[in-house]
Amino acid sequence: MLLRIEPFEDPQTGRYAIAIHYPADAERPLVTTAARYKSAAAAEQDMIAILSAAANNPPPVEPPSRR
Repeated sequence: MLLRIEPFEDPQTGRYAIAIHYPADAERPLVTTAARYKSAAAAEQDMIAILSAAANNPPPVEPPSRR
């Protein structure tokens, strides 16, 4: 596994955020989201949707004149 994605609860708000660890065995996350989710499951589902959308919609190719 190259990276690890985990939901975690913010004790101040009671909401959930996502931590992305890279490499997977890193002690501290590389990126965390805001604690905006009502449940860990909601956080996981949103992360899957975000990754799926990005993977299925690659950025447009720049014309040769702009490279």
